[in-house]
Amino acid sequence: MDARPHAVVIGSGFGGLAAAIRLGARGYRVTVLERRDAAGGRAYVIRDQGFVFDSGPTIITAPFLFEELWRLAGRRFADDVTLRTLTPSYELRFSDGYRLACFADAPRMRAEVARLFPQDLAGYDAFMKRSAALCAVAFEQFGHLPFDSVWKMLRLAPSILRLRGYRSLHAIVASHVRDPRLRFALSFHPLFVGGNPFTTSAIYGLIAHLEQRWGVHFAMGGTGSLVQGLVKLITLQGNEIQYNRDVVQILVRGGQARGVRLANGQNIAADIVVSNADAAWTYRDLLSDTPRRHWTDTRVARARYSMGLFVWYFGTSRTYPHIPHHSILVGPRYEALLKDIFARKHLAADFSLYLHRPTATDPSLAPPGADTFYVLAPVPNLKSGTDWAQQAEPYRKKIEEFLEKEFLPDLAKSVVTSHVMTPQDFHAQLLAYEGAAFGMEPILTQSAWFRPHNRSEDVDRLYLVGAGTHPGAGVPGVLSSARILDQVVPNAYQFS
Repeated sequence: MDARPHAVVIGSGFGGLAAAIRLGARGYRVTVLERRDAAGGRAYVIRDQGFVFDSGPTIITAPFLFEELWRLAGRRFADDVTLRTLTPSYELRFSDGYRLACFADAPRMRAEVARLFPQDLAGYDAFMKRSAALCAVAFEQFGHLPFDSVWKMLRLAPSILRLRGYRSLHAIVASHVRDPRLRFALSFHPLFVGGNPFTTSAIYGLIAHLEQRWGVHFAMGGTGSLVQGLVKLITLQGNEIQYNRDVVQILVRGGQARGVRLANGQNIAADIVVSNADAAWTYRDLLSDTPRRHWTDTRVARARYSMGLFVWYFGTSRTYPHIPHHSILVGPRYEALLKDIFARKHLAADFSLYLHRPTATDPSLAPPGADTFYVLAPVPNLKSGTDWAQQAEPYRKKIEEFLEKEFLPDLAKSVVTSHVMTPQDFHAQLLAYEGAAFGMEPILTQSAWFRPHNRSEDVDRLYLVGAGTHPGAGVPGVLSSARILDQVVPNAYQFS
């Protein structure tokens, strides 16, 4: 028998794993319940014929957030995971053939801007100064703090006003630089966290500085090596992860979360419950029998959700050494395409793509003489009504033909393994509401205090981590959501 207070964590994405380690370090007995056969959530790993595919995040920034978790468990991060800094961080390839390499090294990036966009150098400097100020406030000062009081939002308000965070990121970028290619390079980052640069708050301009301050890295062995490392820490703390355990209800008694019910009918008691499930799913489905004053079904349905993702994972029988680790393949339309995706909910004929070739850095992720890829296209979420059972293969084929023509010669006959994930799969496999890959869209009125709180407003002893809660999506945001638990979850001794 273990006398420690029991914490149940629903889901083993980065948020759930980080939460489990933090709770374990504070004296809790922790059980992580994962509905799939392995940990990772959106960072689940697909293995096929010697190819290793990271199904979700591939860019690692702010590695100090991982290092802190290892310290909490009494180990050194570098003993378990090797990070490789990428230079360049990624390459932008525009439809007119223009290429822009982006560097985390600030002097080198500035020199690149001076060489390619000399007329915009002063504007670039001004924007990066603004980005640094945004990062200092929104990420370093407030990103790890709970926003469960409107007064905390009011504390942030003067900085938002001073830095014009009420405007869209693209509008702020456009006020500094004129070349459309540089405008894209400085404004596209919200797409990494589910936002439209033309409507997302300028607060997310912090990402440009965040990348330069802490670098852009790749975990050798793939992002899955980070997942495996976190699982190891949980085990070393004397806690456990159980797989194929599908939570269907959070049990509430006297207004408090007191455990969970599994799909097989089993109840598991807990002193506290932490949900790393999609926030909308948590409230609408896992608390369907619980009266809620704040996150009612109506409010959940009325919220604005991020775009969906179409992801094609493929391995090739040959290598493509001219393709860098990260490439952003920019289509001919920017604002109009994003309107189709976010506002019109229309699956357009054109696309912009993110192409990931991890074997450029770690050849072990494919058999000898082969390459591992994934290509990602932002698409509308399920509110578009797109029938992905019918559209998935034609859409994949269109992307394949484009890549073969422009970047990967003889691709069709070189593909030896292929997997596709659509918004319908995000909904079915990851329980993402409306198939939205990043939860609620990160507009200003759905950020910070306006986002589902880390300490539930509706149920005591229920806590939320992950992309759907504060501070938002992206690996740094998700890890920070677990960091917030240190301030809102009672210490274990308080239950004894």
